[in-house]
Amino acid sequence: MKLLNTIRELALSQPKAKAYISPEIEITYDQLWQQSEQVAAFLLKQDLKKQSPILVYGHMEPGMIISFLGCVKAGHPYIPVDTSIPMERVIKIISSAHSGLVINNSNQPLHLNSDASIINYDVLLTSQTKAEPVDTSNWVKEDENFYIIFTSGSTGNPKGVQISANNLQSFINWMVEDFPINGNLCFLNQAPYSFDLSVMDIYPALASGGSIFSITKEMIARPKLLFEALEKSNTQVWTSTPSFAQMCLMDPSFNQDLLPELAVFLFCGEILPVSVSKQLMERFPNAKIFNTYGPTEATVAITSIEVTDEILNKHQNLPIGVAKSDTQILLLDENGAEVPAGEKGEMIIVGPGVSKGYLGQKELTDKAFFEYSGQQAYRTGDAGYRDEDGLLFYKGRIDFQIKLHGYRMELEEIEYHIAKSNYVKSAVVIPVYQNEKIEYLLAAIVPSEHDFEKEYQLTSAIKKELGELIPAYMIPRKFTYHDELPITANGKMDRKKIKELVLQ
Repeated sequence: MKLLNTIRELALSQPKAKAYISPEIEITYDQLWQQSEQVAAFLLKQDLKKQSPILVYGHMEPGMIISFLGCVKAGHPYIPVDTSIPMERVIKIISSAHSGLVINNSNQPLHLNSDASIINYDVLLTSQTKAEPVDTSNWVKEDENFYIIFTSGSTGNPKGVQISANNLQSFINWMVEDFPINGNLCFLNQAPYSFDLSVMDIYPALASGGSIFSITKEMIARPKLLFEALEKSNTQVWTSTPSFAQMCLMDPSFNQDLLPELAVFLFCGEILPVSVSKQLMERFPNAKIFNTYGPTEATVAITSIEVTDEILNKHQNLPIGVAKSDTQILLLDENGAEVPAGEKGEMIIVGPGVSKGYLGQKELTDKAFFEYSGQQAYRTGDAGYRDEDGLLFYKGRIDFQIKLHGYRMELEEIEYHIAKSNYVKSAVVIPVYQNEKIEYLLAAIVPSEHDFEKEYQLTSAIKKELGELIPAYMIPRKFTYHDELPITANGKMDRKKIKELVLQ
């Protein structure tokens, strides 16, 4: 695979160059390559089924990226899972993927009620004194899975999006060829590795001889630590959700003086507000801003546009731009016919970045993926339109799947877990919008009988239960309680009326 060959060449040509930087540790390209060789050599000695996925568990440790590369060098896709994911969900992911091995990078004991073997990363590295170079014939290649990222599923079970070596290479080629990021730059790594936005900084950095500057959830929770780290980082490429940049902008010191080397902002994962773009332009006059769009199923992102003064002056809502050169986006109406310019249709992505589908879930795969003119295609469920200039605009979901602060989730999955609570008879989750962007989630609940005197006590009890089942970002911010919720004539929850009821 071209990516692995490139990293190997960089390990030879610039062995002492920094590949990964965090406040605690730095690793060079030589260390990255040699230690991932060691991981691969260890994995090849295990009795693992060909191409069986390996779950890599941890937070923002360098061992995570070393483990990723070690897995694919040994011919196995990796499943990145962050420590913020509840253990019950981790177990579901292992079961769904039939993963036989977990590499634990968390420096904490990992207790899983599953058949998977667990190996601690530090033990793995010391398990052999010297690793022989791994034969490149073992490497993941072409249509074989490179990584599998688990996203929210409507049945309450996460679903694994399979991304092949070819899918990833298509994305990397676009990033290093079409964006001003080629050449030993320092990339901010804000997104946890279980969120595919992280792929936008990890692999373009490593494919261009750059370095990854990683920040942890602890730093994000303590802005003083975050800004101290940013000041020392020499960050040149900023990759994040718009929400994270918006949070940073609340501090007046977030400007060109703090990050004098910053040259590029890359945004993905949710709508980029015009107001955020304008503030960034004022505070970082030397930096370029790019708005991108794409679902996990099409490998991170497939459209882009540079946000300029002209674009800001012309549009109240920013366009998501144009598709990368190897990819086509169709806009289809309910009957599968292409819509004319200016009219809204479902965005269908066609091209080499499109996944082969969901791991082990043929029915879901057949529903969302199909072949179009000899290429893989994906029904995004996203509505969009093209203007007279050929620019694409995102117009929200056509189903109940939403994005909140960059995380994609299905409202039905959250409702499924809330409904499992002993305190709940029924529940509907409503996204609350502000300026066409989802601000937070609200849960409208018909409660079961309970002994709590106050509603906030009931809310705390339900939230505590949810915290053991789903990630914190999926838990609604507000809870309202009702004797009954409106239903439609055919017996379904009347979401429109419920929304009017809770937001009046």
